[in-house]
Amino acid sequence: MINLNKYTAWARMGYAARGVIYLTIGILAILSVLGAGESDADSKGAIMSLKSQPFGEALLIVLVVGLIGYILWRAIQGIGDADDHGTSVKGLAIRSGLVISAITHSVLCFWIIKLLLHTTEKSPGQSASSTVSDYVGSDVTAWLVGLVGVIVIGVGLAHLYKGYTCGFKKYMDFPADKSDWMTRVCQFGLIARGVVWGIVGWVVLRSAIVAGSSDKKGISDAFEWLRTSPFGTWLILIVAAGLFAFGVYSFLEALYRRISK
Repeated sequence: MINLNKYTAWARMGYAARGVIYLTIGILAILSVLGAGESDADSKGAIMSLKSQPFGEALLIVLVVGLIGYILWRAIQGIGDADDHGTSVKGLAIRSGLVISAITHSVLCFWIIKLLLHTTEKSPGQSASSTVSDYVGSDVTAWLVGLVGVIVIGVGLAHLYKGYTCGFKKYMDFPADKSDWMTRVCQFGLIARGVVWGIVGWVVLRSAIVAGSSDKKGISDAFEWLRTSPFGTWLILIVAAGLFAFGVYSFLEALYRRISK
């Protein structure tokens, strides 16, 4: 049995770090609608925006520490089954998603460290997926990326379900007098993130299967898809507000999530 008490501080720092990133993404998306944004509304755009602030590099160092905590906590959740999801098909699917979250945030954390060390490429060359194409062929790579698109859509649907059913509440110890508004904010944030991941998954799947492309896609591509839709500006504002709310949800997890058993 894993003693979770010693990981509590790391987990809370991790949720707070995720909160900083999503608050920034939400703000960047809103600024882009207003024509005042200079960075992409995605994780790397958020990091670059934070870096440009006073004491930006110091802030990124703190963020790296927080992300390391988040990665550690996600790994414990997925591998050590800290939340008792079990070994059913559903439980293993949830735990696999947590491990994938640990991996993706590890990649982001590594990128921030490279940025701090001034070793990131100023203009991206080949993507990881195109490098893989050199070895296994573009058609196979496109299908693999298409599978990733399906998984991302599944993650989006899981967020929608979790938000709609308030499935997060069983892990939270909200103050009784603040529970109502906190619950609504968390629902809005989870549903918005679910919508974004659903769009990202669809864009990835469509580009891989229909266009045969293996280019990486992300949150900024979801916003671009929304931008070209009817009432695109309003949709972006709503989703941006939702991602900001997801950042608030992350901070609420840092404060009130039940971590120790």
